[in-house]
Amino acid sequence: MAAKKIPERMCTGCQTKHPKKEMIRIVRSPEGEYFVDATGKKSGRGAYICRKKECFEAAKKNRGFERSFKSSIHRSVYDNLEQQLLSMEES
Repeated sequence: MAAKKIPERMCTGCQTKHPKKEMIRIVRSPEGEYFVDATGKKSGRGAYICRKKECFEAAKKNRGFERSFKSSIHRSVYDNLEQQLLSMEES
């Protein structure tokens, strides 16, 4: 019997591949809202980052999210995403 394949995704910050379950998914909904998807199943275009603050900062600096979502992202969206990530770490 063949071993089950583990899905991998690339971090938009550090550009390394990790198992999908170890990463955080950032979603742009069909309505154009950006948010952190803790379940990994919400509809919309997604981008993945590692669970490190450095990766979020790198993705913000090198415009990784903008490339993944194929649109420009306002600074307030980044601030909102950062707050959501911080609240996830505290829980």
